[in-house]
Amino acid sequence: MIVDSVLINAKAYFKGQIVDCCIAVEEGKIHKLGKETQMPNADEKLDLHNLLVLPGLIDEHVHLRDEGKAYKEDFFSGTSAAAAGGFTTVLDMPNNEPVTMSVDSFRNRLQIAKRKILVNVGFYSAFPKTLSEINSLVTEGVVGFKFFMNSPIGGLDIDDDLAINEAFKIVSELKVPIAVHAEDRALISAKENKLKKVNKNTCADYLNAHTEDAELISIKRLLKIANGVDVKLHFCHITSKEGLGAIEEGKEVNNNLTCEVTPNHLFLSADDLRLYGSLLIMAPPLRGSVHTRALWQGLETGLIDTIGSDHAPHMLSEKIRSNIWDVNVGVPGLETTLPLMLTSVHKNQLSLNQVVCLLAEKPAKIFGLTDRGSLEKGKNADITIVDYKQQFKIDASKFKSKARFSPYDKWDVYGKPVKTIINGVLVFDQGNIVSKGGVGEIVRGSPLEVHSR
Repeated sequence: MIVDSVLINAKAYFKGQIVDCCIAVEEGKIHKLGKETQMPNADEKLDLHNLLVLPGLIDEHVHLRDEGKAYKEDFFSGTSAAAAGGFTTVLDMPNNEPVTMSVDSFRNRLQIAKRKILVNVGFYSAFPKTLSEINSLVTEGVVGFKFFMNSPIGGLDIDDDLAINEAFKIVSELKVPIAVHAEDRALISAKENKLKKVNKNTCADYLNAHTEDAELISIKRLLKIANGVDVKLHFCHITSKEGLGAIEEGKEVNNNLTCEVTPNHLFLSADDLRLYGSLLIMAPPLRGSVHTRALWQGLETGLIDTIGSDHAPHMLSEKIRSNIWDVNVGVPGLETTLPLMLTSVHKNQLSLNQVVCLLAEKPAKIFGLTDRGSLEKGKNADITIVDYKQQFKIDASKFKSKARFSPYDKWDVYGKPVKTIINGVLVFDQGNIVSKGGVGEIVRGSPLEVHSR
């Protein structure tokens, strides 16, 4: 037998260990792992020179923009950034222009994406205006629903607990996850309006509006609404000690509950706002050091399930504004997440096993991506190759994303993504995109597999 390619001299992460091996790839799948003498003949052989080989990383929290927001990011630039950051699969959020919240908007978004994407992409939907359309969206292949508690995005009334409960019941029967932005809109709006009336518009005022209480109230409310409903809730970008504590309590009675943290809330704090100003405005915001420490502890204990970049590209002019209420929230993150997390391994804050679990294994399990998340025979040949020992400075000016700024610019980090293979195809190699758009696949949800695992 002659396979498509064989990767030789790899140090591969396989079932919790680093093993010296070769990897044979055939028709976009991992065909075999073993010694070089056990490898079949191949059309192409790639010598990895003992680089670290990880299962293709998955980022379940990405804003790829495009359509009406293509000036910020489009499918090609966003998935280029993903490949450059070592991510082989990303899940795209629905707060687009137009909002992804119907079968028509979902189909149109896929049609635009499929000819541009360099990595595999799955798509969330916001809740539709008519709950009966939820079933159709799942049939079309959404990987999950995104529910914004801080803003009326989508067709579900965030102030109506009964309507939310009804939507949760429908989704529970379909076995797809609901990813939640948990901030209480009423509390934030009340505080924000008071501040605006007296012309308060600094970074400190933004923090005063987006308090830890807003997160905690929202989490507790959703847990109460979901009580007795077998729905998969995934809390995005948790930021506070109290919020994490509420999720820990929720997990004691609901094994379908999971949560995510972003690198921003691990490596930055509210103190950094003094240095970076409005560049660091995000929702939910950065917190004080007591909360940062709690998040790190949550990673160490396994309470936090995943790392999501919350890649949120904007034009720099949308970030640097005199009035804080006019600033677009979020920063790009696809090209910094892996080096930041591998640097934490170098500093003995986390193990490599934990990082792989957070960035590959757990996202695959939560979102039903059963053919991804590990380097095993039969899985997709999505492979992240890293020069683990290389120390380098993050250089935002060289990002593949259209958003070429970062709070981590000029940071010294360890562990550089050097090659990214998507479905058996080398897409990123030593700083360069080496493939055309369309290599990536549209990832569709597998709800029954999610429930059964």
